[in-house]
Amino acid sequence: MKKPKATSSSDKKAATPPKLLVLHGPNLNLLGTREPDYYGLATLADINLALARRAAAAGVELESFQSNHEGALIERVHAAREQGVRYIIINPAAYTHTSVALRDAMAATGIPFIEVHLSNVHARESFRHHSYFSDLALGVITGLGSEGYLLALEYLLSQITTD
Repeated sequence: MKKPKATSSSDKKAATPPKLLVLHGPNLNLLGTREPDYYGLATLADINLALARRAAAAGVELESFQSNHEGALIERVHAAREQGVRYIIINPAAYTHTSVALRDAMAATGIPFIEVHLSNVHARESFRHHSYFSDLALGVITGLGSEGYLLALEYLLSQITTD
């Protein structure tokens, strides 16, 4: 009788799907009704569903998290490191221009990320032109509406296949 083959840690790693995290900052829970001229008509649920479907088709585990509270977003970033999240897609929303604490959390974990904005922040009020995240990001997608999230995901999926 044959003994079952022992599972090595590298086998377990190969069997575990890569993990991605999507973080949505404050007020993004209001998408679909909030200033549709800037943010479009897609709801946060629409965006999350499209991302989940594409990630599932690629065999990737994806979690989306939204909070209006800076501390909750920071705690989620910290947890991501412990959970082995490979990449993050983040729309820091208003925290883009104000949160050194969230930036520091992103830097401290060392998880590569893409910064996404629904509206073209450079065509809006001058205070929106500065980001505390862009210099750390793999890339920044701005002004392409909800499609920007999917473009970020496609890029990260291409990185996972080349890792």
